[in-house]
Amino acid sequence: MTSIKVLAAGDEFVLTSLFVDAVAKTVPGAEISTLDLPWPTTPFGDIADVREAAGDEDSLIVALAGVQAVVTQMAPFTERVLRASPELKYIGVCRGGPVNVNIAVANELGITVANAPGRNAVATAEMTIAQIFAVVRSIPITHGSLVSRQWRGEFYRFAECGPEIGSLSIGLLGFGAVGSRVAKILAATGAEILVYDPYADAAAVADVGSAVRTVEELFDRSNLVTVHARLTEETAFIVSAANLARMPRGSYLVNCARGGLVDYEAVYDAIESGQLAGAGFDVFPTEPLDPASRMLDLIDAGKNIVITPHIAGASQSVAVRAADIVAADLGRWVAGEPILHEVRR
Repeated sequence: MTSIKVLAAGDEFVLTSLFVDAVAKTVPGAEISTLDLPWPTTPFGDIADVREAAGDEDSLIVALAGVQAVVTQMAPFTERVLRASPELKYIGVCRGGPVNVNIAVANELGITVANAPGRNAVATAEMTIAQIFAVVRSIPITHGSLVSRQWRGEFYRFAECGPEIGSLSIGLLGFGAVGSRVAKILAATGAEILVYDPYADAAAVADVGSAVRTVEELFDRSNLVTVHARLTEETAFIVSAANLARMPRGSYLVNCARGGLVDYEAVYDAIESGQLAGAGFDVFPTEPLDPASRMLDLIDAGKNIVITPHIAGASQSVAVRAADIVAADLGRWVAGEPILHEVRR
């Protein structure tokens, strides 16, 4: 392909300018047009037959006129958009799960779809570590006491001050790009690292800890569990009431992966009963978090829960890396070379 027209459809996180710069480096001479999407100021959502998308079908169809390739994070590639864009042959989506693309229709039409697996692994691992330290050391509660002009000496009582990270047995549900990084950092504290992941490389696990054979064994042996599994039919609600009950009383839970992996009502019960001493969450059963959520009531009541608004993967480094990954595969595709991250169904 000697010349190509590329649409850079960025948003307020992966900026359109980042896509433009990355494509200009990997596809010299490309004619680049642009489209700005309103996420995250406007939350993503379901659009027709795709999920977690931003913008609208009509604007995207107009922007795709005459375009052979597009790089984006959130644009809604619904069946309607795909069938209305006959010249489109390549879609690069700079996220791990391109749920904003109707992959089946794209495959049917011969449109190559590429993604960016692992783009936010470092950032998500860092947030997981931050939440673990915050909840185990009660940082938000103690911070809040000082902000409210209280010097609460009881945090130095034996029963209140909590353990050191290195004294814990920490169970990882999943040992992929994020979980493996978390394990390496936590291993440096001296913590016992336990891993449940049937697909993990045994040697890589052995470098940082020990593999367990079942989910139940992981919960039996862990007084902190951090969640890093993919959300599938098999893993949905893997953090269940029954599994939480297996943990030693006064344990901890952190989830910076997907809300659907956790039975949140069971977590709330476990926190109220003292079965869990604390929990940290960057993801929730519904997003945005319902203002009437029981979780917020528990925080108001002084329970040790750390929450952030699904920002574990948000860093400037992630945005730059994501644009570079999809632009690099676009360059390979234009050159007729195999791409690294093709998505098929």
